[in-house]
Amino acid sequence: MIMTKIYKYVMMGIVAISMSSCGNDWLDLDPSTSVPTNVTSKSEVDATLNGIYSTMQDPNAYSGRLVYYGDMTGDDMQAVSSTKRTASAYLYGFTKSNAPSSYWAYPYRIIQNCNVILTNIDKIEVADADKQTMNDYKGQTLAIRGMSLFDLTKLYGYPYTYDNGASLGASIVTDVVDKDYMPQRSTVAQCYEQIIKDLEASINLLGEKFNKGKINKWAALTLLSRVYLYHGDNEKALNAAKAAIEGAESHQYQLWTNAEYPTAWSNDVSEASTNKGEVLFEIINLTTDSPGKESLGYLYSPNGYYDGCVTKSFYNFLKKDKDDVRLKIINVATKAQGYSSSVYGRGYVNKYQPQQGEGVGDANIPVIRLSEAYLNAAEAAAKLTAAGNDHNAEAVKYLGAIVSRANPAKSVDASSTVTVDQVLDERRKELVGEGHRMFDLLRNGKKVVRVEESNSTLSKTKHTCGKDFMTIGEGEENFYKIVLPLPLAERNVSHLQNNPGYGE
Repeated sequence: MIMTKIYKYVMMGIVAISMSSCGNDWLDLDPSTSVPTNVTSKSEVDATLNGIYSTMQDPNAYSGRLVYYGDMTGDDMQAVSSTKRTASAYLYGFTKSNAPSSYWAYPYRIIQNCNVILTNIDKIEVADADKQTMNDYKGQTLAIRGMSLFDLTKLYGYPYTYDNGASLGASIVTDVVDKDYMPQRSTVAQCYEQIIKDLEASINLLGEKFNKGKINKWAALTLLSRVYLYHGDNEKALNAAKAAIEGAESHQYQLWTNAEYPTAWSNDVSEASTNKGEVLFEIINLTTDSPGKESLGYLYSPNGYYDGCVTKSFYNFLKKDKDDVRLKIINVATKAQGYSSSVYGRGYVNKYQPQQGEGVGDANIPVIRLSEAYLNAAEAAAKLTAAGNDHNAEAVKYLGAIVSRANPAKSVDASSTVTVDQVLDERRKELVGEGHRMFDLLRNGKKVVRVEESNSTLSKTKHTCGKDFMTIGEGEENFYKIVLPLPLAERNVSHLQNNPGYGE
């Protein structure tokens, strides 16, 4: 339902995340935050789009929760203690009564503002010189809306591969809605249909050049290849990933070298940079505009809140190759360095490095990297080969680039058949701390298996999740926990069916 006014913030995004909130409307009723639904100029579209990126920057969104959830629910990272911010995800501690609204609210807050643009942008007349820019704005908005619905579907719907998308997912919202809007849940299959529609449409509109802190064509193609993998469209995933790699590298993006890798995360790349590196899309945080101590950089730092660390099993796995450069982004805190007993004896992911002159809380958040495009291509090629379609040479090529970058003395044997498990092992090493692990396991029909191992370097690291959550996945009594319960406030007003296992 389109009204003459839309309110800028989804109610859950600003009110229901508070424990004391009693409001259940989708939209904020405070007139001071209302904006017209009918953006009528290029400048208004630009301002609204910038507002969307600002919302994505929030620690409840892509500077925090929407990223760390996929790691804390997996087997390679864990909360340092049960009192940490990341603990509820690590402990699978969400219930029908305490589920936070933020996982639901922030993506819908983003979607709502995307719809403000998409409902009106084609009605805006601009000079010929501005048409390409407007197409790019529309492409960015479509990609962001698709990305937001994708994340909602991952959080609230079972993996597509579990039942071919028959179970309930998120609510599809493609119009500007008012405060009385009552959403209904669509199936996971219907959600993927909309996600893919948005992302495919965005590809033909987006600009190809570097656009700092904004989504361009190569970022959207990499995201689309990820979505295709989750959906089981391996041929399309391979083609999208290859197009992303070829297009990005023709525009000065490239995989970081082995020498660059440990510190390249802090690079402040600009349009003038001849080497754009491998970050295709990142959340830009500044000293004057950042989540600060609530951002991933501070949460994962031993000099910050030290909320999350790597597990002993992951560290032992990574250390099987002592020359793997990715060991250098695991910051092992020791007593000799002067850390307190609550900090030392653990390994912290050091990917969220501050740019020059900034603090760790202001670090940018890489969301989509060229490395993922290589791994997506390798996984899709391995799956196609396993199904009888020989794409092994491509699996060797794309997996080999990541393996050899990590350790130039290593390579992928071109005479052997690359397996999906090989690719998944490389994904966990390359993408740790970036929000993928639990989803990578479950979408491939695997379980999260947490094991307690010995490692004297990580002497303070120990699983605290209890035996009931050392193994999570299909066939386990806790299987229902792989998706979140819907927020109580949303169920109360919309009467949405909760996910199985949580009750009403």
